[in-house]
Amino acid sequence: MVPKRRLLLRAALIGALIAPVLHAGENDALVKSIMKLRADVEKLYAQLQENKENYKAQMKSYTMQKADMEAQINRRETALKLLRANLQEAQKKADAMQKSNTDLTPLLYQAIDNLDSVIAGGIPFKVAERRAELRKIRAHLQDKTLSPEKGLSMVWASYDDMIRLTKEIGLFKQEIKVGGSDKLAQIAKLGSVALYFAAPGDEVGYVVKKGDGYDYQVTHDEKERAEIVALFDALKKQIRTGYFTLPNALVPEEVK
Repeated sequence: MVPKRRLLLRAALIGALIAPVLHAGENDALVKSIMKLRADVEKLYAQLQENKENYKAQMKSYTMQKADMEAQINRRETALKLLRANLQEAQKKADAMQKSNTDLTPLLYQAIDNLDSVIAGGIPFKVAERRAELRKIRAHLQDKTLSPEKGLSMVWASYDDMIRLTKEIGLFKQEIKVGGSDKLAQIAKLGSVALYFAAPGDEVGYVVKKGDGYDYQVTHDEKERAEIVALFDALKKQIRTGYFTLPNALVPEEVK
C-alpha cells in the first residue's frame, strides 16, 4: 500500500507539470486573439482610408458639377437679360413706328427670327410646337390675314412665354426620341437649366448637350435612377422647393 504522503507528493508533481502546459495554451490563444484583432483593426483602417479617399473624390466631383451648373445658370441668366433687352428695344422701335405710321412687319419678322433662334438653341422642351406657333404668326403676317398691330401683340406674348418658361418647374408630357424610337414620355423641366424624362419601358434619364444639339440619354446607374425617380415623385406631390441631388444633366457627354 502506497503511503498517503507519497500520493500527495505525486499529485503535486503532476499538477506542477500540467500547470505550465495549460498556461502556455492560454497564452497561445491570447496571442492568436490579439493577432486577429490587430489584423481586423488594420483592415478597418485600410477601409477607412479608402472611404476617405472616395469621399474626397466624390466631394471634388460634386464641387466641379456645382461650379459647372452655376456657370450654366449664369449663361442662361445672361441670355435671358439679352432677350429682355431685345424685347424692350423692339417695343421702343414698334412704338416709334406706330407713331410715324411705319410698317411694323419687318421689325416683327426680325423679332420672330430672334426668338426662333433662342428656342432652337435652348433645352428641347416642346421645341417643335413653339417654333410652329412662330411660323404661323409669320405666315399670317405675310398673307396679310394678321395686322401688324395684332402680330406685335402675339409676338410680345411669345416673348413673355419664353421668359416664363425659363423659370417654370413642373411635369409635362411630350414625344422624345430614345434609342432611335419616338416615345411619349413624362418630362420634368427645371426652368431652362435641366430636363429629365421617364419613358415607357421603365426608362429614365436626362437631356445632355451634344455638339450643337441635345440628346435623350437613358441612365442605368442605380443611384442616378433613384435620384430622378425621387424628383418625379416630389413634383407629382407639388413639391417644387427643397434640396435635391440630381445627375448633372447638361454637362457635355464627353466631359462627364
